Amino acid sequence: MLKKIFLPSILALLAYGFWISPNFKEIAAGISIFLFGMLALEQGFQAFTGGLLEKVLKKSTDKLYKSILFGAISTTFMQSSSLVSILTISFLSAGLIGLTQSIGIIFGANLGTTTGAWLIAGFGLKVDIAAYAMPMLVFGIVFIFQKNSSIKGLGYILAGLGFLFLGIHYMKDGFEAFKSTIDLSAYSVDGYKGLFIFVGIGIFATVVMQSSHATLVLIITALAVGQISYENALALAIGTNIGTTITAIIGSLSSNIDGKRLAGAHFIFNVTTGVIAIVFIHQIIFLVDMIANYFGIMSDDYTLKLAVFHTVFNVIGVVVMLPFIGRLVTFLETKITTTTTNDEIGFDRAIYLSEASLDFQDAAMESIKKETKHLYENAFEIIAHGINIKKRNIVSSMELDEVLKVHYSKKYIDIEDFYHHKIKEIYGDILDFATRAQTNMSPEYIQNLYKLKLANRDIVEAVKDTKHLQKNLVKFSTHPNKHLQEEYRKMKRNLAELLRNINIIATTDEEDVIVLLLAKAKVHAQKYDIISNGTLDNLIRNRLITNQMATSLMNDSTYVFNISKNMISMAETLFIDNSSDIKSLHESAIISDSEVTSILDKKD
Repeated sequence: MLKKIFLPSILALLAYGFWISPNFKEIAAGISIFLFGMLALEQGFQAFTGGLLEKVLKKSTDKLYKSILFGAISTTFMQSSSLVSILTISFLSAGLIGLTQSIGIIFGANLGTTTGAWLIAGFGLKVDIAAYAMPMLVFGIVFIFQKNSSIKGLGYILAGLGFLFLGIHYMKDGFEAFKSTIDLSAYSVDGYKGLFIFVGIGIFATVVMQSSHATLVLIITALAVGQISYENALALAIGTNIGTTITAIIGSLSSNIDGKRLAGAHFIFNVTTGVIAIVFIHQIIFLVDMIANYFGIMSDDYTLKLAVFHTVFNVIGVVVMLPFIGRLVTFLETKITTTTTNDEIGFDRAIYLSEASLDFQDAAMESIKKETKHLYENAFEIIAHGINIKKRNIVSSMELDEVLKVHYSKKYIDIEDFYHHKIKEIYGDILDFATRAQTNMSPEYIQNLYKLKLANRDIVEAVKDTKHLQKNLVKFSTHPNKHLQEEYRKMKRNLAELLRNINIIATTDEEDVIVLLLAKAKVHAQKYDIISNGTLDNLIRNRLITNQMATSLMNDSTYVFNISKNMISMAETLFIDNSSDIKSLHESAIISDSEVTSILDKKD
């Protein structure tokens, strides 16, 4: 409802402005061109996020000071705190960086965005900036039409910078012409009343334009031609800092719980910084005058003094908030919480797939991998309970024969119901997300994505085979025929051992143990085929079971073999390292069951 009212109201105000003042058209066109330039600039930098930016981000956030430095440098370089915020949310949602590091990046981004004010006040208003814009636009458009993605990305960056410069030029000219018609400085308000009014205007303008950078350019160009007073410009700058949190909040709506926590941190930081700036406005102005005097900035050069002010109060905000990051993280984790079960009947949903990750292939791949592990954990539980064994006993150090004696429940679970509640929805979300993510991926990433899709299919097939196996497992586990009963007990034990080994593989970092356990699992899986190992022939030949029993035993042995094969295949994709030395070791692991057991016993 709000959206339906908001957009028509903005359009109506713009139309009214165009009607009453031709000069307003030039200012509005300048803002539009500037915003379009920012979109082009962001698209250009996203063309390079397929490797370099993600690698730099992952390596530059292991320490808090590095995170702040990364946020400041990347925002200075890209001139877009919004892109840095969205990138950070996507990597946090994928689990590539932690909440503390993400908050550090946001702090740094606030510092980095102050360089935009310096560039505009110190360079953009001092020279004929449109002269630089034209060649950038020409070369940029030529590059955009090239097929090479890197050249195309460079074209968007050049075109974006060209449009930014052109937008600033039109805004400056528009305000100069506008002054001859209406002098906005006549509407300036002094004191704290004016401070609060113009802070509110700054927030509103930033929310409308979705860019604090664009709002700041608008403020600086208006201040340069005397359309607003210096004090009101300072208040507007404070407002833009608070208003920019809306971008992070909107970006977090499609992210997981960590993305929402980061948006909360961004909001708390910027609002706190804004409150500090309002409360100590006179002291900060005095400090700005001292700094300006020290660096030889003229007392009437209000645009540069505004840039100094913007930097000073952001630095103060970081200094004040830095000691409280730990408490802030604890507060956010306590107040913004979620559960994996999303409704009354217990449907489990995807918890790692974030829309914010789709544009960044590293983040998208990590999101899919973590969600696949989530699906595996649900499947592990279903398979364990499907054969009536407690999951906690399988992953414990209990002897397997003792594990089999402790039943999960007096009656077997409804696997069909569990499948619909714990598997189907997540599996569908993963496939949908993977299909959309694939459009932004390089061939190498697409190949790895295909393997993850197969791993998900293997997990689902293993659950379905457990459903088919369960019926006879219930029927024959207490059958009067002791030979038949023993074969089903072996199936149950073999699956319990398989699940235990895969749990070790999933939770250990020792690569040689992973490879050896996978080899052991493969050796055991071959034994589940009672046709090839002669067990079925022996039972029939000695008339120890009936033909009907033999048919059931043969079918169920196939289900057990398929469950084992699918779970092993899944584990190879999901838990084994992709390095060539591990692959070669695994592929050459022609090793007997007794050899594997002997090596594992020695390691123990």
